[in-house]
Amino acid sequence: MGSLFVLLAVYTAIFLLGMLMMRAGLYTLSGDRMNEWLMRFTAKPWQSFLTGLATTALVQSSSAVMVMTVGLVATGYLSFRQSIGIILGSNIGSTLTTELMTLDLGEGAIPLLLGGALLVFLGRRRFLYGIGMAVAGLAVLLFAMDGFSSLAKPLAAYPFVNVWLQETNRSTAAGLLVGIALTALVHSSAATIGIAMGFVNEQLLTLPAAIAILLGANIGTCITGLLASIGAGKEARLTAYTHLWLNVAGVAVFAFFTAPLARFAALLSPAPDVQLAHVSVVFNVICSVAALPFVGAIERAMIHLHGSRRA
Repeated sequence: MGSLFVLLAVYTAIFLLGMLMMRAGLYTLSGDRMNEWLMRFTAKPWQSFLTGLATTALVQSSSAVMVMTVGLVATGYLSFRQSIGIILGSNIGSTLTTELMTLDLGEGAIPLLLGGALLVFLGRRRFLYGIGMAVAGLAVLLFAMDGFSSLAKPLAAYPFVNVWLQETNRSTAAGLLVGIALTALVHSSAATIGIAMGFVNEQLLTLPAAIAILLGANIGTCITGLLASIGAGKEARLTAYTHLWLNVAGVAVFAFFTAPLARFAALLSPAPDVQLAHVSVVFNVICSVAALPFVGAIERAMIHLHGSRRA
């Protein structure tokens, strides 16, 4: 029994390693321009929105973008108002990761890993190194996804895991709590969603239950921004609070529609993991686009809720 949970921890670590490799490779390709883009292209809310979307898609981590944003707000390079659009855009940009996780390359992941490693070790140019790291990281991530699926049924054979699965299938609240807790623990909503994909692919979790875990993961991922804001200025803390409240508000609405979302996703793809990835896109696009016209109102509400920016 213990060996299965050790394997789950190992596959989770491998998944996070793959994410780190992808992020390092893509960051190498963009160089130090990330911070420059965040500062330069944020004059208007829609510009901040697009910048947050593009930067997160490149970095492959909304948490990393939130840490950068909180840091730039803390140092005065960005205003709290500018950060709101970045938050909304980053929530959509993060869905690219979940879509990549559903790729089924089969044995193709091995040559992908070897090709990426070859570029890393033999490519002397920055461009080749970045491409190699990103490709190798994707291969490692897909290997971990296969591991999650292979462990799903053996883990479900244990009584307390089976009870947990049954409770999650019955209760949206249970799924939300699992998503929040697991994401806060591993600091990666993608890893949480990846584990859920493994269980839903083996039909051990229903799609509505997996959607509830996904929604919880969107709240759990806010812990990174909150930690980054500790000791920072008031505006930096407002940025972290806004990330949390925007995600909580979106989840509070969509938590009542997990079953309709599952039925809609079933129309888009026959594969359960792809359905879950598509739900992530739908959820984040609707929430972010709906909130974008109200950046000013959100700014005022956060200042009213958490006090003056100069406090």
